[in-house]
Amino acid sequence: MKAIILAAWKGSRLAPLTETIPKPMINIAGKPILEYTLENIYNKVDEIIIVVKYLKEKIINYFWDNYKNTKITYQVQGEEKWTAAALFWIDFDDDFILINWDSIFEKKDLDNLINLEWYWALVLETETPEKYWIFKQNKQWFAIEIIEKPKEFIWNLANLWAYKFSQEIFTLNKQIKLSPRWEYEITDTINLFLKNNNFKLLNLKWKIIDITYPWDILSANKYFLEKLEKSEINWKIEENVQVKWNIILWKWSVLKSGTYIEWNVIFGENCIIWPNCYIRWTSVFGENCHIWNAVEIKNSSIWNNTNAGHLTYIWDSVIWNNCNFGAGFKVANLRHDKKNMRAMIKWELIETWLKKLWIILWDNSSLGINTLCYPARIFPEWFTSLPWEIIK
Repeated sequence: MKAIILAAWKGSRLAPLTETIPKPMINIAGKPILEYTLENIYNKVDEIIIVVKYLKEKIINYFWDNYKNTKITYQVQGEEKWTAAALFWIDFDDDFILINWDSIFEKKDLDNLINLEWYWALVLETETPEKYWIFKQNKQWFAIEIIEKPKEFIWNLANLWAYKFSQEIFTLNKQIKLSPRWEYEITDTINLFLKNNNFKLLNLKWKIIDITYPWDILSANKYFLEKLEKSEINWKIEENVQVKWNIILWKWSVLKSGTYIEWNVIFGENCIIWPNCYIRWTSVFGENCHIWNAVEIKNSSIWNNTNAGHLTYIWDSVIWNNCNFGAGFKVANLRHDKKNMRAMIKWELIETWLKKLWIILWDNSSLGINTLCYPARIFPEWFTSLPWEIIK
């Protein structure tokens, strides 16, 4: 049994974060999205084939040629677009699983996909089938067609882009034509496969984590940090530091006296949390972060090489690499009318369904001392603010 993981695309709805890193390598609770999938399948398959393209070197240089002694090979996708095109140059005589990198599945669901007889797709019951690719079934409960966003009700089982196929799929994949969107779509290949094979639908039993927009990083961090059952302390905690719940503290990181940690938190390597900081509610720090005196951070993802000056407040935010917060930085995280936050993605105002959201800050941004900011703002690379500036 082999596994193919589709990891070639940028993840444009995560912009601007994916301008400098491919979506599969975005860090969730201390490890890349793609690593969760590898961790859940490596001991069930003989080989993992990762299809790469956008910023492919960042994936290849991280995982190299194996994961825990399971072989990894890489296939670079050509100029042809979309999911079916990813398989054009792959062929072997074996059953395999095909997984898109957009989601993190629980190990138990992927075990079922691999171990059970028949060929399968993972599906999830939905109350809004008109928004998804939906499988249509016959009276024997085999799938007979997959349809995009059906206007009339045909069934309620949404496609989750995780499958088990035979090698026949490679031959069928070469027969499909460009879709009306001018893309080669795996769903067209699946419809050919359904004509000649008994194909079952496997209802998702456990949790699925989707990271579609930048703020989804926060809920994903929370999900995994809630599973942290014990602390892992690899370096130094000074006297008079209070740690409630559990933390991971990687080597060369220091929590200085007077710091108060509430709820589960991860600190990467070489971080310094200076005296009297208040860190809480499922926050994650990358490497080389300096959080200065009397800073409060709540429910935030803060990547590498970020500095937060004293008396700074950072709540419900995603902060990328090499960012700097001047002393006294503050931002609102709640609308005056108490409505859900909306944020601008690809020039479209997106409903986040969140009551609280501060900022999404891209690489190399700098915010001046005593800067004030409205909530749910996304700032581009090299953004620099002036003191007391109100960002509208």
